Amino acid sequence: MGIVVVAGAGVFGAGWAWLAAGVLVAGSVGALCRVVLRERRADSVGGMASTIRPIALGVIWRGDALLVFEGRDELKGETFYRPLGGGIEFGEASQEALRREFVEELAAEVTVGERVGVLENVYTWRGRRGHEIAFMFDAEFADPALYARDEFKILDDDATARWVDFADFRDGTKILYPRGLTELLSAEQ
Repeated sequence: MGIVVVAGAGVFGAGWAWLAAGVLVAGSVGALCRVVLRERRADSVGGMASTIRPIALGVIWRGDALLVFEGRDELKGETFYRPLGGGIEFGEASQEALRREFVEELAAEVTVGERVGVLENVYTWRGRRGHEIAFMFDAEFADPALYARDEFKILDDDATARWVDFADFRDGTKILYPRGLTELLSAEQ
């Protein structure tokens, strides 16, 4: 088909033939690029594409305990914890993303408070590199009854969220991500 288009355009002059060839090549390369460069949907731990992923995470306290999900990296033999939240979509404010993520993950409404800080997290998870910019916000459940629950099944992932005593992160008994969050929250308390 492409050869016929280029040959047909050649009847009208070499300029038209080159233009037709260029359009066909550009279309083919564009289609190939869309297939090769299509960004995969990031998972709950972090985007694994070769881009920096902006995320919004909520710092929710129950006394001295922090609400976090538990993750596991089998390659490292590491169990770790991270506050709930997730990716910020294009055109979405970080606070809006945090509210949306809590509805998607726990079917729970949250009130987003002040920004605690912004952390850059370059990491390896399951043998693949990731890079995130994490907007950290104080947050509270709109429904006070949720503070009575000890565990939460995350709806859009195979993970569980629970309250973990912050002292376990401070003394190094448990690992809290993103890196620097333990120090950031320790300075607040």
